[in-house]
Amino acid sequence: MRKLIIILMALIAYSTQALADKVSFTASAPDAVVVGDQFRLSYTVSTQKVKDFQAPSIKGFDVLMGPSRSQQSSTQIINGSVTSTSSITFTYILMANTAGDYTIGGASIVADGNQMVSNSVRIKVLPQDQSNNSTQNSSAHSSSSTSVSNQDLFITASASKTNVFEQEAFVLTYKIYTRESNLQLNNAKLPDFKGFHSQEIEMTTNAKWTPEHYQGRNYYTTVYRQFVLFPQQSGKLYIDPAQFQMTVGKPVQSADPFDAFFNGGSSVIEIKKSIATPKIAINVNPLPAGKPADFAGGVGEFTISSSINSKELKTNDAITIKLVISGTGNLKLISNPEIKIPDDFEVYDPKVDNQVRLSREGLTGNKVIEYLAIPRHAGTYKIPGVSFSYFDIRSKSYKTLKTEEYVVNVGKGAGNADQVIANFTNKEDLKVLGEDIRYIKQNEVSLQPRGSFFYGSTTYWLFYIIPALAFVIFFFIYRKTENANIAKVRTKKANKVATKRMKLAGKLLSENKKDAFYDEVLKALWGYISDKLNIPVSRLSKDNIEEKLRNHGVNEELIKEFLNALNECEFARFAPGDENQAMDKVYSSSIEVISKMENSIKH
Repeated sequence: MRKLIIILMALIAYSTQALADKVSFTASAPDAVVVGDQFRLSYTVSTQKVKDFQAPSIKGFDVLMGPSRSQQSSTQIINGSVTSTSSITFTYILMANTAGDYTIGGASIVADGNQMVSNSVRIKVLPQDQSNNSTQNSSAHSSSSTSVSNQDLFITASASKTNVFEQEAFVLTYKIYTRESNLQLNNAKLPDFKGFHSQEIEMTTNAKWTPEHYQGRNYYTTVYRQFVLFPQQSGKLYIDPAQFQMTVGKPVQSADPFDAFFNGGSSVIEIKKSIATPKIAINVNPLPAGKPADFAGGVGEFTISSSINSKELKTNDAITIKLVISGTGNLKLISNPEIKIPDDFEVYDPKVDNQVRLSREGLTGNKVIEYLAIPRHAGTYKIPGVSFSYFDIRSKSYKTLKTEEYVVNVGKGAGNADQVIANFTNKEDLKVLGEDIRYIKQNEVSLQPRGSFFYGSTTYWLFYIIPALAFVIFFFIYRKTENANIAKVRTKKANKVATKRMKLAGKLLSENKKDAFYDEVLKALWGYISDKLNIPVSRLSKDNIEEKLRNHGVNEELIKEFLNALNECEFARFAPGDENQAMDKVYSSSIEVISKMENSIKH
């Protein structure tokens, strides 16, 4: 019996707690008010079984009334299911006295037998509008005016920093200020941010309007759009004005007696207004002298780590080395660090995955780079650690980080990297692997003499020596010719492979798959040059490609055109404006520059 009583008490306590968990007690008030304004402070509890309501200390405001108590209840029947809700609200009427930021603490109450405390509220009190006294007498005139002044409606463009380094992120904010209640944005034309790499900060769908005191007057404001900008060159750069077309609905007094009777003597007219933001100057300082040789273009705060999937493998097995660059800054614009993989390895183009989110300091997250390599000969190989240098914004100096080195033991065998490569690259790469030369195994043959005069003679030994020498000579010639043929075939197929990739890019363009389109065009451009020059992509960069092309007889103008195509492709996906037009431009310029290269590279 005693055990039964204990179990019942536990069940009652559990049900009471479960019920208490469903009860809420919340406080609400405006985010901002003006000195002299009256407003409501409300505390709502979602049950009617309450007692002992205790209000917090309310400082900085006059309590004009309260607390007044009101009850609310409702019942809903949906598909035969009955749902009832009830609540009690305690309301104060307050008046703001002095400008400043205030916090009103939580109230306490006993609800369903449980002590509860509400949230606190923060209220910003704005100064009174300094123009009120001067405009009071002319309010009737302004309400009937058929124009909107630049003091009643304007848009600001502000930069979080105006003195930065190359590649240092800053935030550009467009903000609307208005004293008009009926406002509509018809059209906006933003600048193209020449000299900057831009990424837009995602905004909520519904703009939130809040009061703000600005230059002596009170406005309702909202942030229209925000961008994180990365300057791409030093010097004085300018952000051109943005152009806006807006419509304001304004009431005007009417002399028509019917309007006076039916519409209160006023009607609403639509006023068109054009607004331009001011031009902004950004002073961009060059990065300091003394850049390390392995500087990858990173500006911000970063760390780097590495990992390898295996240190013991067979020939023709695949290894992957993963680098992870973490931190905040221009992550997407950092060049891939170079890994010095031994020449006996076949190296594939690295796979890059940007796992980042946009913040006010730039891109925050990880840049994951995977390198795939296949050893073709047995032995012990050392893969040095990767050296990664960047410019640290806080210390305003270059910092160099280094990953660990790896020792890889490769044994003789017929490893199979097909599945790894299939997951890492595309099917075209898999076919190329199938053409690779495998190792030749020689079986030892033991011959027993039969007593013939031929055995042991000079002719007898020449019979073995001459074929053996011929085989060795033939083998070396064959390997040399084969390597030359592979390079030649790769060079000849460069245009064909690039054409296939551009066809796929064209399909992605028609399907409006923006990110996949730009990735495919970049693969086509880098892959074409890699195949044409017979240099792995991992050993090509924007810094050395100019020299490589010049050595192969390409003129300076075409080299510049190719680099422009690369830059345009990398940055177009993040630029504002018409996305379809930008993609069309990248597509046509890439095809054109590949076509010109085909007839310019000399071997």
